[in-house]
Amino acid sequence: MGTALITGATSGIGLELAWQLAEAHHDLVLVARSRESLTAVAEQLCQVAGVGVEVLPADLSTSEGLTAVAERLRLEPTVARATSSSEHARVGDVAARPIDLLVNNAGFAVGQVFVGGDLRQERRALAVMVSAVMELTHAALPGMVARGHGAILNISSVTALTAMGTYAAHKAWVRTFTEGLAASLKGTGVNATVVCPGLVHTEFHEKVDVDPGQWPESAFIPAERVAAEAIEGVRRGKVVVTPSRRYRALAGALKVAPRSLVRAVAGPERSGRRG
Repeated sequence: MGTALITGATSGIGLELAWQLAEAHHDLVLVARSRESLTAVAEQLCQVAGVGVEVLPADLSTSEGLTAVAERLRLEPTVARATSSSEHARVGDVAARPIDLLVNNAGFAVGQVFVGGDLRQERRALAVMVSAVMELTHAALPGMVARGHGAILNISSVTALTAMGTYAAHKAWVRTFTEGLAASLKGTGVNATVVCPGLVHTEFHEKVDVDPGQWPESAFIPAERVAAEAIEGVRRGKVVVTPSRRYRALAGALKVAPRSLVRAVAGPERSGRRG
């Protein structure tokens, strides 16, 4: 997979993907909002795994951040970029290499019901989890197709099959978009994979003050497993990856269940916020 660009790379599934790809000797371009967090992660990856790491601070909910990442994805192998030492820690000239794997991982829990909620929060979620996925994929694909190899890995969720508010709607778009993309890329040497995890042990819920204790411990799967199955899915050219038998069974049930039943049992999200 060569060099991978990962959005949302400093926490959760994105961070675990960065570590597992680095351990497999892939150079990395890490994208997140915090330069400080990116630099810390990059230094650890360089020291422990010995790979090249470029950091790209960007807020994907803004046009400036999205443009910066899109431009990096369009970089061709004959073009070298001049970057200051504060912008990346690396072994080898990662900044001059094209991207072979794009991981659209950035996302967050909306943390509110739609009716009466903050519309600015909804717009930001739509920008990060839908618009950025579309635009970054559009930027990455021409070079990949021209080179005859590459992959897109999009992070969705098993909630894509539910009716749990706008977060579920965004993740449903990601899943459908990836499936259509995979079909259109057939024969190009470029693959598209979507991973649809269930509950994962990350700081995802705590960031919006949702108590993960409302679900049994057995419902959670480790981020390490999600990342491992996602990477294996990309390598095998799988289109849809749902980690764990439990969630594959749940996904199968949600697909065949009457939508009226799905709305009743997995409808508007109960926030589970701490009182």
